[in-house]
Amino acid sequence: MSVVAASVLWGTTGTAATFAPDVSPLAIGAVAMGLGGLLQALFAARHIGLQAGSLLARWRLVSLGAAAVATYPLAFYSSMHLSGVAVGTVVSIGSAPVAAALIERFADRKPLSRQWILGALLGVGGAALLSFAGHAPAASSPVPAAPAAAGEATAWSSTAGILLGLLAGATYALYSWAAHRLTGLGVTPRAAMGSIFGLGGLLLMPVLAVTGGPLLQSWANAGVGAYMAVVPMFAGYVLFGWGLARVGASTATSLSLLETVVAAVLAVLVVGERLPALGWLGAAVVLASLFILTPRTRALAPATTSSPAAAQSRATERPVAESAGVLPTRAPGQYRGAEQQAGAQPQQQNP
Repeated sequence: MSVVAASVLWGTTGTAATFAPDVSPLAIGAVAMGLGGLLQALFAARHIGLQAGSLLARWRLVSLGAAAVATYPLAFYSSMHLSGVAVGTVVSIGSAPVAAALIERFADRKPLSRQWILGALLGVGGAALLSFAGHAPAASSPVPAAPAAAGEATAWSSTAGILLGLLAGATYALYSWAAHRLTGLGVTPRAAMGSIFGLGGLLLMPVLAVTGGPLLQSWANAGVGAYMAVVPMFAGYVLFGWGLARVGASTATSLSLLETVVAAVLAVLVVGERLPALGWLGAAVVLASLFILTPRTRALAPATTSSPAAAQSRATERPVAESAGVLPTRAPGQYRGAEQQAGAQPQQQNP
């Protein structure tokens, strides 16, 4: 549910950007992910300090995720600027689940389930219907695209926008996988997200210094920049980090397809756009895919008595599940702190 809540917040970015039409896509991306990433690092400062040794030991993975964080917003907003909101959104967000699945398949040797394939195909197809359902790029783009002098220039802009959209989808999947991999290696979700996004935010500061002048020209532009950094990027990625600790990167990126539905509904309610029947059909298909992609949690049977063999089995299985990044589900009243578990574990395990 935290990934779904993050997607709802991300879906507000397009509508928010329409209130600052004079700000370039590079500035929008730099202020949103740059300041949002630094806020993530401040929020997780204590966790990062406590796990500095583990993060330094995995500096290559942290650096890879940070580079992807810095690249993603620049590619995403530039893609919408060059090829229009419809094409840019569907290519960027629609390609992310596929990229995440390929990364997990080759880096983690994780097979693709039929359930994920069905849900991802439905989600990408629904996002395509939703994005292409009669939206004119010039009317709905958060930053007005520069008029093309000729058909050749228009074709070049569209092709460049599609390529940037593919880059955005790949980098989105890459930093999601890096954060999930860190949590699987024992780093807390807050420390993993804070380190990756904090370093990525630092990398975006030079871009913001060069392109962020229009953000200070009016209170409206400054308000849009502050909102983008604090709400969808900071709060949204805090929720996303919690979700990554419980589901894989491919599932999380697929669930984030809900962003396209939220963006379309807000465009109708706030901006005043009209969504045709094909668009509403696409929104329904995306929502249906969420039911397929959402992991099912098996309820634990209440145990009043426990044999020594059963206790030994549970003690052996728990570290295996936690090392895979899967958090065990507990019924109300069964939660025990990490310190209590650490103290009870050696008594149950067989050396």
